This record gives sequence, structure tokens and C-alpha cells, in this order.
Amino acid sequence: MIVTILPGSSDFHAVGYNERKVSKGVARLLEMQNFGALGTFGKPTPDELVKYLQEYTSRNSRIRKAQYHVAFSCKGHERSESEMLEFAHRYLQKMEYGEPGQPLLVYSHYDTDNTHLHIVTSRISPDGKKIAHDHERRRSQEVIDRILGNDRKQKTDDDIAAAKKYTFSSFAQFKAVMVSMGYEVYQKDETVFVKQGGTVQRKLPLSDIEVLYKSGYRERARCRQLRSILKKYRDVSTNKEELQKELKAKFGIDLVFFGKKDAAYGYMLVDHVSQTVIHGARVLSVDELLDFATPEQRFNHIEDFIDRLLTLNPKTTQSEIYGKIRKQHAYIKKGVIYFNGQSRPLKPFMAEAIDRNNRIAWVEKFKPFTEAERDLLCGIFKVNRPDLVSLSSERTTAYADAVNRLHAIFEDETVTSVKGGLYAEGFTIRQDENATYAVNFKQHIIVNLTEEGFDLERLKRKAPKQQRQHPSATPTHKPRSRYVKLRDSGSGSHSEKREWEVGQRDGYGEVDDGRSLKR
Repeated sequence: MIVTILPGSSDFHAVGYNERKVSKGVARLLEMQNFGALGTFGKPTPDELVKYLQEYTSRNSRIRKAQYHVAFSCKGHERSESEMLEFAHRYLQKMEYGEPGQPLLVYSHYDTDNTHLHIVTSRISPDGKKIAHDHERRRSQEVIDRILGNDRKQKTDDDIAAAKKYTFSSFAQFKAVMVSMGYEVYQKDETVFVKQGGTVQRKLPLSDIEVLYKSGYRERARCRQLRSILKKYRDVSTNKEELQKELKAKFGIDLVFFGKKDAAYGYMLVDHVSQTVIHGARVLSVDELLDFATPEQRFNHIEDFIDRLLTLNPKTTQSEIYGKIRKQHAYIKKGVIYFNGQSRPLKPFMAEAIDRNNRIAWVEKFKPFTEAERDLLCGIFKVNRPDLVSLSSERTTAYADAVNRLHAIFEDETVTSVKGGLYAEGFTIRQDENATYAVNFKQHIIVNLTEEGFDLERLKRKAPKQQRQHPSATPTHKPRSRYVKLRDSGSGSHSEKREWEVGQRDGYGEVDDGRSLKR
């Protein structure tokens, strides 16, 4: 039996609440006692009932919130309506609300899955005195126990013994088991207090609990299973209470939350079937668990978050966004958001900005030192906003080493094909209207050969005919492409484009799981 004392009121708003239920056909007025002549010539209106209660209460002007509103419910329909009514009258008598002349309204509700009564009366007794309300909730529980013949202390001992059989690894987890059984548990110094009905029922040494700690539950398969269950029933629930009810009814799992009612900071899963306690964070974060938005709303939240990231930093890359949204178990790839097994295209302007930023990031890997180097790389990587590319403030050591290697090749008279030597070092030749460049896409190095004073005539020399293979001979390697002027941002041999564009050789796959800059 559950008895809930509801908030007081000066205007007896509980009458209107119950009468609205009656008008909707989901409740009826079972009893109306001690309301004078009201009801003699027809059913009284809600306003008439409220007016009578206020006039009755006015005999004691010191009481501001005289409404006494109490609800009675049992498990399912294990008690009939008449049995519940009998219990309610015995309860009111022992709580001193059953004196002759005490106005009383009793409503039966039918919009729940259990037998359910509501009673409305005044906290003023017929003699004008206030009915004692000190420690009201504790007294209420004691009255219930006396009526039902409960031995609460013995039941508490039995429940503590049962809780000790669960697998738990901390006091917080033991507490979660007891909370799931309807107790309030707290620790002070080295003592554990077990409270119910406003009264401490038992005290026990903390050491009695600590000796039972076991290693944390770490079965990954079960955690994955629970994660799927939580997400499935979260998506068909409208609030935390509904989710708790579904999980308890279908799986014997209690969700025990910690923190304020509307601001939980964590939770435990108490699996009564396996008698195991699992820290909720191992299964699903509390924020994700309590996200009762629709799939469409969740995608909107993620997209709004990405939009804010791009606003704060217009150069945010896909890898940086991935690092931010992975906690929401979402990711983006080639302009598409993936979340919870579903996908949705990003807004075009966001997808274009992210793709551009990925390309800018690749340009900046080369640490361009001049605007000319930057512009050439922007052409190669198809970056339409060169102004967003940052220039390096100094040449790197890798650049100086590369220049020395290239000078060695150019100055070695035994090298019959300088272009072949450059290719062997990983460099390809690129040219714009004013300069010729050597670009190493693997090591992210660009060298302005014209500016560095290289003898560019050597690039035009071909290997002697006797060193060329006969057309009928089987080639030992793929022929190198002939030197050509850079036509546009998409020029270069197929193998060269694969080297920088696909990015399989230097870890681009780690950037964002996008695997490629190709659209």
C-alpha cells in the first residue's frame, strides 16, 4: 500500500483537479461527508465545494494552506475499491482526520493501472483547532504499518540480507540496491543508516558492507546488450519515470539516479535477475540516457553543434568535429552525419565548409612560406579560399634538408636524368607562370626551384638513347610521365594524384575516417 500526502493549498485546488477527472470520465466521487446541505438537491459544483471548505477553514485564520490532499494506491488491483475505501477511513481515523463533522471528499480514479483513491479535506478539526502535523510523513508510515500489521524492522533486516547477496564494488552500488528496494541509505563516519518511512530502521557498521565488495562488473557483452536495451526503450519513453517503469516491468532492472530529481548527475543499473549492480557510465552516459528527443531532434542538435563549431572556428576540420561529437556516438563522413545506426546529409554550406577546411589542413601540412607557394598548393588541393591558409613564419629543418638533397641531385653530373632522380626522392615537378616547384606529397615539402637558384635546364635533358629500353623489352618499372607545364589545379599523373589525394600512405584515414578527399 502506498499513501502519498500531496502539497497543501489555500484555495483547495485539489477539488478542481479531481472534479476535472470526473468530467473526463476517468474518476468518480465515491463519498461526500459533512458538507451541510450541499448535495441535497443535486450534485454540487466544484466552486460550491471549494467555497464550503474555505468557509469551514475560516474558523482558524492562522492556517494559510489548510488543504489536506492524500492519495492511496495499491499494487495493480490486489485490493478492491471497497477494500481501499475501508483502509482509507482507518488511516484517516488514526491520523486524526476522522472526527465527526470533518468534511471529506473521496474520489476513485480509473486512469492508472492500479486501484487509486484521492481524499480531500481540511487540516482544521471541527472544533477549530489545527490537526497535528508534526512528523506527518513518519507518522503516516507508522499508521500504515499498524493497519497492515507490518514488522518494518524485520523486513528491513530481510532486505539488507538480500542486498548483501548482490555483486557490488562500492558503497554507492550497495546504496543503489537498497534504494531500488525503497530505502534511503546514507553513511556518517563509519556507520551506515538505513531509513524508510521517515524513520531510521537499522544502523550497521560500514565495515560490514566493505567486506562484501567484489571486483567491478566488466562483462562487455552484457554492457553492450544493456546499452541497446536502454536506447530502445528511451526512444519510446517520454520521461525518466516512464523509462524506469518499462525497464523494471520487462527486464527486472531498476535505474537508480543520483543527484536532484530534475538534474541527475549519474545512475546505477540494479539487475535483480542476475543480482548485479552496474555503473551506468559503463553502459550509456546519463545525458544520452535522458535525451528523450526524437531521432530528428537529435540530428538537429548535432547539426546545430557542428554549426556552432564552424562559427567559433571557420577552419574547423572533420577530424576536430569528430573529436567533439564522438561522445554523442556520432560522426561525419563526406558531408553525412551518422548517429545511432541512422544517417542524414549535412546542410550543403556546412558540408562544403568542412570539405574546404580538410583541404586547407592538407595545404598547411606543407607549411607554405610565401603566397606563391600557398597559391600553388591551393590550386593543387582545390582550395577556393587561399586567404584562410596560414603562412609559416620560418623555414623548417625538413625544408633545408630537402633543398640540400635536391642540390646534390642537380649538381651530380653522373645523374643523366635529374627528373628521374627527383622522382626517386619522392618529388614531382609543378610549374606556374613564374616559377618551377618540386613537391613531395608524402613528406609535405614544397621547394621553389626558381627562387632557390637551381639549374632548371637540367630538367629538360633526356637520358642518352643507349640507356633507354627497346620498345619490345619488358619494362622494369612504370615509365615516368614527361615534363609538362601545370595546366590547372587537377594536373599531374594518376599515380601522383593518388599519392596526395587518396592519402593512404600517410595516415589520412586517421583524420576523420573519411579516407579520401574525393567527393
